[in-house]
Amino acid sequence: MIGIIGKKLGMSQIFKESGEIVPVTVVQAGPCPVIQVKSKKSDGYVAVQLGFEKKVERLMKKPELGRFKAVKVEPLRYVAEIRDFGPTTAKAGESITVEIFKEGDIVKVTGTSKGKGFQGTVKRHNFNGGPKTHGQSDRLRAPGAIGASAYPSHVIKGVKMAGRMGGTQSTIRNLKIAKIDAANNLLYIKGAIPGATGGIVTIRRQES
Repeated sequence: MIGIIGKKLGMSQIFKESGEIVPVTVVQAGPCPVIQVKSKKSDGYVAVQLGFEKKVERLMKKPELGRFKAVKVEPLRYVAEIRDFGPTTAKAGESITVEIFKEGDIVKVTGTSKGKGFQGTVKRHNFNGGPKTHGQSDRLRAPGAIGASAYPSHVIKGVKMAGRMGGTQSTIRNLKIAKIDAANNLLYIKGAIPGATGGIVTIRRQES
């Protein structure tokens, strides 16, 4: 599996010669320096740690800064680990770019979904709500009964109720790379990906 870290820039469209309009999400992906290469012999599993987006050195703690200085890489704000990273030739200090992908690749994108605050059951869990007839004008968006009768006489754990929505890690699979702009480190991914504009995402190629 190969992957890269990127920043969501927003959505756009690609116009094909056939007249088809393809909705895409534009992601600034990399370049991502390799900070550490893990092997099964030394760490118990195979992985590559990548960094993304420069960070001011004075804002970093010494142990954190030491990791980057050890591999002669500028301090980076975000670090992500790609398990079973394909190219076995990846070495600490090298940079991974969008050129590891090709147009048509199927990828999965992981990011933090948009936070929507405290929401009711209709929005959070797609409940239908109650009827508005027969004197129940105030039950339209009510969750309904949550009890469990006389036994076990308490609300069962895991019942779908109102609560905080969004702001969690989310992964969308089976997305296709529609276009690659290697000169500007841009990936054009067909469809929508998790998170708001400016959010950090990890893009991994799905293995067939």
